[in-house]
Amino acid sequence: MSTDTIEKTATRSAKSGQPVIELVGMSKWYGNFQVLKDIDLTVYEGERIVVCGPSGSGKSTMIRCINQLEFHQEGDVIIHGKAYGKDEKQNDLIRRDIGMVFQSFNLFPHLSVLENCTMAQIWVKETPKAEAEAVAMHFLERVRIPEQAHKYPLQLSGGQQQRVAIARALCMNPKIMLFDEPTSALDPEMINEVLEAMIELAQSGMTMIVVTHEMNFARKVADRVIFMDQGEIVEQAPPHAFFDNPQYDRTQLFLSQILHH
Repeated sequence: MSTDTIEKTATRSAKSGQPVIELVGMSKWYGNFQVLKDIDLTVYEGERIVVCGPSGSGKSTMIRCINQLEFHQEGDVIIHGKAYGKDEKQNDLIRRDIGMVFQSFNLFPHLSVLENCTMAQIWVKETPKAEAEAVAMHFLERVRIPEQAHKYPLQLSGGQQQRVAIARALCMNPKIMLFDEPTSALDPEMINEVLEAMIELAQSGMTMIVVTHEMNFARKVADRVIFMDQGEIVEQAPPHAFFDNPQYDRTQLFLSQILHH
């Protein structure tokens, strides 16, 4: 199936506002291997996108290009109307609006939970320490672990560490949150506590892109589900249409495997 036959036009959510993320003809290679092939995607303000697909399909690389942890070679990545370019100061300003949560938490083990949540505020935004700590406590309360503020990451469960990572990202007051398989490193009993924190965040109106295999989360939270395979966006639709009536063989095969796993 050629890329031309793939439906790329996003259905705009009724509650959506302005475009906040625009990927236009975005392509990326690792050496001779093309990991992303001419990606077109528009995400609107307040929209919640779930991206799924088999391992190696390019989904994590796509969202890492949105905050330039990975660099694309062709096309444009536009955030709030501004495209990444050669001006690194401008790129840093664009990135400030984007928070990211990884599957491996990426907390600093030698810093307390509170210090993990204040460091970027103090060093990047030059927020006074007392104000940064107040912001951190607000978001630790929001993810329901304020009592862990003075512990160190290794004293926490995986689910608690991931909630700290979410709070830390929120402390920078992002307009967009990216989640790269945030529950894949967790034990099954810890997954729900992280998903609950993400559901609460989604209900607050945050623009979110979530790479995940948690299909119940996608059904419950997503405005749009995107299926990627072999570096392409194969299909995208609202959850009810995506799960109940997938249009492409590749999507049907993936769903049959993951829903009956």
